[in-house]
Amino acid sequence: MKTMGQALKHLVEGLMALCLFGMVVAVFGNVLLRYFWGTGWVVSEELSRLLFVWLVCLSATLAFGEGKHLGFDLVTARLTGVKALVFRWLTRALIAVALYYLITGSWAQVLVGMDSRSPVMNYPLAVAAAGTLVMGGCMAVLLLLQSWNELRGHTPPGQDHHAEGAEA
Repeated sequence: MKTMGQALKHLVEGLMALCLFGMVVAVFGNVLLRYFWGTGWVVSEELSRLLFVWLVCLSATLAFGEGKHLGFDLVTARLTGVKALVFRWLTRALIAVALYYLITGSWAQVLVGMDSRSPVMNYPLAVAAAGTLVMGGCMAVLLLLQSWNELRGHTPPGQDHHAEGAEA
C-alpha cells in the first residue's frame, strides 16, 4: 500500500511538473515572439490558464494528502487527549461537508461545461471544471483513508509536529 501511495505521489508530482513546464513554455514563448517578431501564440493565455487550474488542484490534493494543507490550528494544537480527538473528528466532518459541496458544484460545472467550448482552443470547458472535481474526489478518498488510519491507531498526517512541540 505504501509503494502504491509513493507511486501515486510521484505521478502527481510529474503531472504538476508538466503543467508548470507547459505554462512556462506558453507564456515565455509568447513573450519572446511578441518582443522579437511582434507576433504571438493566440492559445498562450488560454492554455496557461487551463494548466494553472490543474496545477493548483493537483498541488492542493498533494498537500492535503501530506497533511500540509493550509490550516488554522492555533487552538487545536494545544489540545490533548479526548478534546483533541473530538476536535479532529469535528474538523473531519466539516471538511467532508465542504468536500460534498465542492464535488456536487464541480459536477454541475462539468455537466454545463460539456456543452460550452473555449473561445480560442475550442476544448470543452468541462476539462477545466474537472480539475476541481478530481481534486474534491481525491481529497474525499484521502479523508476516508486518514480517518480509517486513525481508527486503526496510526497518527494522522500533520499531527506529528504537534506531538514534537509538546515534548520540547
